[in-house]
Parts: sequence; structure tokens; C-alpha cells
Amino acid sequence: MLGSVQGFGFFRSLVAYGVSALCLPAVIALVIRTFLFQPFSILSGSNIPTLLIGDYVFANKFAYGYSRFSLPFALASFSGRVFGSEPTLGDIVVFRLPKDEATDYVKRVVGLPGDRIQMKDGELLINGVAVQRERLPDVLGEGACGAELGYAKLWRETLPNGVSYETLDCIDNGFLDNTSVFTVPVGHLFMIGDNRDNSTDSRMLSAIGYIPIDNVVGRVTMIFFSRTTGTPDEPAGIRFERIGTVVR
Repeated sequence: MLGSVQGFGFFRSLVAYGVSALCLPAVIALVIRTFLFQPFSILSGSNIPTLLIGDYVFANKFAYGYSRFSLPFALASFSGRVFGSEPTLGDIVVFRLPKDEATDYVKRVVGLPGDRIQMKDGELLINGVAVQRERLPDVLGEGACGAELGYAKLWRETLPNGVSYETLDCIDNGFLDNTSVFTVPVGHLFMIGDNRDNSTDSRMLSAIGYIPIDNVVGRVTMIFFSRTTGTPDEPAGIRFERIGTVVR
């Protein structure tokens, strides 16, 4: 039997090309968002100076494999992770709280399963050893430190695996600058914001606590757009210098 075909006429061809031109990019975008990179906007200052309010970031969804929290509802009828791998110290990740599975949160991983985490006089200790940190020039704290004005301390922390990033210290002897020792349970992570005095994170067990690895959505990798929020005296503007910044 011959495989005969029939060619489209001029108008049917236009319709076919038009539908393809509209549908194909949408399908490609949906696949990318579902399995590769999902965009998120930063709404709070808990990770200043690394992430600013008004940053738009991509989260790598295949970095740790897929769970029901990283896939759309239609595909999320399973438990555990598919192609799963454990986050590493220093990763900034998007995740869901066990108490609030409808909202995405973003913090930095500072504790892996079995690690002992503590804050002592504003220093981060992992397994009883203070994380290396270097004092940087102070920065203006307005906008990052709540009601606090003037200058805030800026530190560069370097984790045991070599990951280095900046943290903000708005006030001495802050509410979470001294804690008890937290032992991270199996299958969980300990998360902290880089804005140490203005971050609700795993240091507050009743609010955030330990985060199950299955609740991780993806790893923040890059800022693809950024804009200021604006004030009555100053309109919102684009932070061109942050566009394309790799997040560490």
C-alpha cells in the first residue's frame, strides 16, 4: 500500500504555521519550567545581601531530582524523590514548609543530616567548629535591617566545603545570635538566611525548623532580572548590574 499524502492549500498552510508558531514556544516554556528551571521573585529581605527584594531568579529543578513539590499537581502523586541527590552546604534553595505546603521559601543550607548547628555570639558553628569568617567594610543597613538605621556589619563566611558568601549582621546580640545546639535529623536540612538578624529560619523550630529534603523545589542559580520597589519620592528602576549574576 502506498503512503499517499495531501498538501495543504495556501490558507490552511497559514493556519498550520500560525498554530505551530503559537503552540511550540508555549510547550517548550512549559517543559523548561516543569523539569529544568523555574522562575521565582524575591519578596523579602531575609537573604540580603545575596538576594534583594525585587530580584527575579531561576531555580534549577533537576539539581536534586524531582519530588511532588517540584512538579505540577498532575504529576505530583508520588512520595520521595526521583533521580534524587542531596543538596550541599552553602546552596540557596527554594523549598516548602511542612506547615505551609502552598508557599515557596528560600534560604541557604548550612546543615546536612547529622550535622550539629549552633549560633554563638553571632558566629555560625557546624559540628562544634566556628565557620571561618572575614569582616568586610560596613554597609548602610537601611532597608535591610528593619527599623535599624545607620551601618551594619558585613561578613564573608566560608563553609568547610569552600563555599563562600556574604552575610549581614544588623545588631550585636540579636535574638538569634545565641542558640542551643540543633542536631539535623536524617532526611532533613538546616536553613538560615544571610540577613542573620532578620530571617525567620531553622533556628526557630516552632516556625520553620528542619526542612525535609523531599520539600526542596530546586537550587537558586542565577538572577535574570532585578528592579527596585520604588518609593513615593523615587520611582522603581532596573538594577542592570544584577542581571545575569550567578547566585552563590
